[in-house]
Amino acid sequence: MTTAKLFLHGVPDSPLIWQPLLAALGLGDTPVAVPALPGFTGPLPAGFAATKEAYAGWAVGQAEALVARHGPIDIVGHDWGALIAQRVAMLRPDLIRSWAISNAVIEPDYRGHRLARIWNTPILGELFMALSKPAKLAEGLAAAGMPADIAEEEAAQWANKDKRRAILKLYRSAKGLSFAHDWALDIAKLPAKGALIWGEGDPYVDLSVAQRYAANTGTPLTVIEKAGHWAIAERPDAVAAALKAHWNSG
Repeated sequence: MTTAKLFLHGVPDSPLIWQPLLAALGLGDTPVAVPALPGFTGPLPAGFAATKEAYAGWAVGQAEALVARHGPIDIVGHDWGALIAQRVAMLRPDLIRSWAISNAVIEPDYRGHRLARIWNTPILGELFMALSKPAKLAEGLAAAGMPADIAEEEAAQWANKDKRRAILKLYRSAKGLSFAHDWALDIAKLPAKGALIWGEGDPYVDLSVAQRYAANTGTPLTVIEKAGHWAIAERPDAVAAALKAHWNSG
């Protein structure tokens, strides 16, 4: 039976970021779910806290729905979606056949990038969000490696105030991006069949973070050359090859 796939995007993205990779994978009739994180493409649901625990709980629900129909799944995450995917696999390994993450990882010694520190800071984070304009965001995303057409579409969603609020709440719930005292304590609970896929020139989460995690846990690491943080969209063919090899491995 074909294994269903769940793809989780990150910040400040939407499911659009997966389009190049999904095209490269050519999954055909494979059941695939590519949901938007709550609040990222529309209003935040009433009562949704937008914390890391809330997003992890939501993602567990997404996985449960797929598993109910198709059995254990392959979960794939990028950026915050990678962190959430790992957390789902820690909390509910019974739902997961394999996990694969790109350009973010729950690593105890990582303390976050500059933007994470800004968003984690009260008032400063709000000022950043208020002053950020879609056109400038599109330029910044494209300069960091995101394909320009996707960058423009992603940046257009910046007008959604709930998205900006959700991002601040999410980062503050993680103290920027520090997991040493909570999620990182559960790394040993992860299913064995995991993989790291990393753009070598990531300006936010340096390749050394992935290399350290791989060395400490034995998790296979594939480095995508000539790519940055958005390797999944910059070099989708290379990422697709790495994912297929991972899924087909013993």
